Amino acid sequence: MKILKRYKWFLISLFVLMILSFFSKSILTKTIDTASSNILQMLSVLPPVMILLGLVDVWVPREQLMKYMGNNSGIIGILLAILIGSVAAGPMYAAFPFTAVLIKKGAKFSNIIIFMNAWCLTKISTLLFEISALGYKFTLVRLLIDIPGVLIMSYLVNMFMSKDSINELYNKYN
Repeated sequence: MKILKRYKWFLISLFVLMILSFFSKSILTKTIDTASSNILQMLSVLPPVMILLGLVDVWVPREQLMKYMGNNSGIIGILLAILIGSVAAGPMYAAFPFTAVLIKKGAKFSNIIIFMNAWCLTKISTLLFEISALGYKFTLVRLLIDIPGVLIMSYLVNMFMSKDSINELYNKYN
């Protein structure tokens, strides 16, 4: 019964898809093609990410990560979170396993949110494409707006989440 509850939305979506496929076979075909493509993309991205995470988990001691990204890290933790998120490669779902390692190692919650936002907004590979497509002025203005937004967002999320929720999250990974 727990499995049904866990996959409830997937099963409902599958049921709706089956019903829709009676009216239009192209919906079923497109859905299967899209799902297959996404699964193949994930399988090409996640193994290298998992290998790197395993290395980070083994090579970076918890005490060292807490020193630089923990509760008393200050501006160094913020800059390191932005830097790690900015040099990252891959889609957003590749950030989630890394986020779990940061939680496990005791990084400050707001630094984790900064890292995740930086992964989305300040990735160097994306910035290079954006500069070539939209120009450096646009990219610079966007960054000048986004970076303070990332910081504000991280502290708002940290402020609005209850301490119990944050502690539960950290306890789940330790």
